[in-house]
Amino acid sequence: MVTNELDGIRQGVLDRMERHDRNMRIAIIAAAIAEAALLAIVLFLVDWHDRTQTVVVITAVLTYTIIALGLVALGAHVSRAVGRVLLAIGPDPSPQQK
Repeated sequence: MVTNELDGIRQGVLDRMERHDRNMRIAIIAAAIAEAALLAIVLFLVDWHDRTQTVVVITAVLTYTIIALGLVALGAHVSRAVGRVLLAIGPDPSPQQK
């Protein structure tokens, strides 16, 4: 009885995690599309002959790139940590598999 309850809890947690992962991926794709559109607009509107505007745009893009790479590294770390948690809460091997 306890094993069935634990399996149900595990399955519920995994289902919620998958739903949240799917929603997160949709949000990331939507944000990437919006950011790409905004970057295209900025690149189109910048007066490239004005050195001040050029320096501001280049500095902003470099700063934003560093932040984005940090977020990618954080996402990779969290994915690895979640993988280890899932491995830890995974079902115990049955006596036949030992």
